[in-house]
Amino acid sequence: MAEKQARVGYDDTPMLPGSKWRVHDAERPQPRVVTPGTFGSQELPGRPPSDAIVLFDGSDASGWVGRDGGPVRWKVENGYMEVTRTGNIQTRAHFGDCQLHIEWAAPAKVRGDSQGRGNSGVFLTGKYEIQVLDGYENPTYADGITAAIYGTYPPLVNACRRPGEWQTYDIVFVAPRFEEDRLVSPAFITVIHNGVLVHHCREALGPTGHRRLPSYDEPHGPTGPLMLQDHGDAVRYRNIWVRPIRGCDE
Repeated sequence: MAEKQARVGYDDTPMLPGSKWRVHDAERPQPRVVTPGTFGSQELPGRPPSDAIVLFDGSDASGWVGRDGGPVRWKVENGYMEVTRTGNIQTRAHFGDCQLHIEWAAPAKVRGDSQGRGNSGVFLTGKYEIQVLDGYENPTYADGITAAIYGTYPPLVNACRRPGEWQTYDIVFVAPRFEEDRLVSPAFITVIHNGVLVHHCREALGPTGHRRLPSYDEPHGPTGPLMLQDHGDAVRYRNIWVRPIRGCDE
């Protein structure tokens, strides 16, 4: 029989404030093991981490529904799905606190300007929009540029690639908490665009919208679908996966 692994840690150190564990506690559970994903390229997407929930792998949109809960009518081909002016789509599954990875590309042929150029959006719980836009050398209002938390916070920098090139969003979302009608904790959003941090734990003012001030006046649940916006432009999406956030001691 293999020898039992020696216990590593201590049982005579101070207790951590607000915790049941000591400093360097020998009994504290180890983090779950996850095999990291791989980085992709302009030609091919990367591979998700081993514990990710894959929402779109390039082959079909069976995990999504279209307008009024009907079938998705976006074009699915060559490893991506493309907006076809048939309405927003959203996941069948609902998520709350999560890490989201999504890749998108605005049309290579530039048409229009400002908000009329490569416009779409990624909505966490169907309510909090991270703007998708061809923001490469394309002036528009600051809180509507690419990777903005729409209508509230511009990104720290504009990290856009050229039109037609694949871009990445890596988003960490913490949903708001309500007790009955009272807000206990707001939503927090972190966004990395093409490997560049553009929002760090931003406190959301509430569900986003066009030409209105966000608020938490209408309480909502801690989970909801991931929604992708059809704004009329042929934006493409690929390699979409999510990891619900769990504590390391769970």
